[in-house]
Amino acid sequence: MRKDDPSTGPDRIVRRKLSDQVFERLRELMASGELPPGAPMPSERDLMERFGVGRPAVREALQHMHTMGLITISHGERSRVNELSADSVLTRVDDVARMLLSSEPEQLEHLKMARRMFECGLVRVAAASAGPADVADLRDLVARQAGCIGDAEKFVTLDMAFHSRIAAVSGNPILVATSHSMLRWLFQYHGVLLHWSGNEDKTLVEHGQIVDLIEAGKSEGAVRAMEAHLNRSNLLYAHGNMRAAGL
Repeated sequence: MRKDDPSTGPDRIVRRKLSDQVFERLRELMASGELPPGAPMPSERDLMERFGVGRPAVREALQHMHTMGLITISHGERSRVNELSADSVLTRVDDVARMLLSSEPEQLEHLKMARRMFECGLVRVAAASAGPADVADLRDLVARQAGCIGDAEKFVTLDMAFHSRIAAVSGNPILVATSHSMLRWLFQYHGVLLHWSGNEDKTLVEHGQIVDLIEAGKSEGAVRAMEAHLNRSNLLYAHGNMRAAGL
């Protein structure tokens, strides 16, 4: 193709699919508040008449919105606009994240590094701003973990809750959702039995130390404790350990 071909120039007019245009118009209606969260979507016939398009374009646009999590399509009921949150948005990429980790295992090291940097920053914030209620919640989670040694699934669920609760001290829902997603991707990929079998007591001690440092407001100490905790647990994610465990 020649560089001076006018069909590839910046002024070329590109025809967009009708369904893409319907999608954009519907997204604008959501952004403007005309279609707020929880509201029923107009019927296909109403959308056809409003936008002057056929049923296939409307259906394709609605399916695209459903796939993106913008609306929920229920058979026998009117589709509704979803209420978006940081958590709901990140949850939509769970399957893709698991596929990435499974097909490209080297990505696991990038995820572990990202989590370490992320959680060290979160615990620094927590040590600087945690109140009595935050500390009490964290101690309660450690106590509940101690009470379910032997039940790996419950122990890991509470471990995720512990780290998510540290993130919650920030008051930032995006940080909380990102923290939870990272944990979910790690644990779902490796399974719960591998990570904690034989390491529960050490984990409880480390969690207790982290809470002590948060309560004392010792940011640097809390960061060092969290980094040591994650460095130890990250060794359990080695692929060799996975193969040895038959997972």
